[in-house]
Amino acid sequence: MTDRDRLYLQHIVEAIARIERFTADGRAAFMADEKTQSAVVRQLEIIGEAAKRISDPLKQSAADLPWREIAATRDRLIHGYFTVKLEIVWNVVERDLAGLKRRVVELLAGAR
Repeated sequence: MTDRDRLYLQHIVEAIARIERFTADGRAAFMADEKTQSAVVRQLEIIGEAAKRISDPLKQSAADLPWREIAATRDRLIHGYFTVKLEIVWNVVERDLAGLKRRVVELLAGAR
């Protein structure tokens, strides 16, 4: 793993940790708070951008992770402007981030 890959993986873990803090009060609080929505969307963009920059060798060695889908989510958020569907964002938070975080932490631990 390159130093750059390690940095990008750390960015992913940090962004997920922020999202976990931002959404700790649950779905209703998230849906009611525009600032929280914006903050979560921004962190998802960071995750997607970091995923795009991960080297191909690392992506191949961690082919169980949906790198292309993670990057595509970022693209949809960045280019969607005012059409972000908050229900989809919440579903990503609820269903996808814990597993992604767990796997990225494993990758980082294995690189030491």
